[in-house]
Amino acid sequence: MTTVRRTVPGDVDEVVARMRALDAALPPHDGVAVFNRVYLSVTEEMRRLMSAGVFDDPHAAAELDVRFAGRYLAAVGAESSRRRAPACWRPLLQLRGHRGVRPLQFALAGINAHIGHDLALALVDTCRALDREPLAMERDFERIGDVLVAIEERVREDLMPGPDLLDVADPLTHLVGSWSLERARDAAWAASRLLWSLRHTGEMYRECVDRLDAGVGLVGRFLLTPLAGR
Repeated sequence: MTTVRRTVPGDVDEVVARMRALDAALPPHDGVAVFNRVYLSVTEEMRRLMSAGVFDDPHAAAELDVRFAGRYLAAVGAESSRRRAPACWRPLLQLRGHRGVRPLQFALAGINAHIGHDLALALVDTCRALDREPLAMERDFERIGDVLVAIEERVREDLMPGPDLLDVADPLTHLVGSWSLERARDAAWAASRLLWSLRHTGEMYRECVDRLDAGVGLVGRFLLTPLAGR
């Protein structure tokens, strides 16, 4: 069950500042540091798009971005405050220093946890806070998803070994090819709508959140399977 207490950042600038501080504090090869660099680039791009007026509802998009990031920052801060991180984040937090796990695996495991679990809950949180239906935010949700997909493509290009070291039989090729951000984004949208419909059901809502958390965590553990030859 998700037990981390969250302190939602005040705005996107604070999110960026906290991610930069985390980047400065972590060793470069730490698994969380690898994902944090990816997420920092996403957040900086989101801030640029907000300033450019790309979103239909800039206020709602900013609220979603901040609540989305707040879940990640709370999860990575759980260890230092002796709280239990959500199940979806535990594989990355536990294996962040494993020398048999490649940087691309760390990045995708973080993206999996954040999209598969945090995005759905952040959208529900935002709709509650702003008193609107998820469908009212669908276009901006898709725009945020497009940013994430573009960043993921760049991550795969930057962190995937060169063609001289990789072929279709390589375990890393098989592992990372089995996961898709686009499918995870679609699943997050479906999960957010389901959770929104259950928001007044108490125990049923909490059970669905827990099952979502556990399922995303299981995928993350597979993505972080240690590979030989690092």
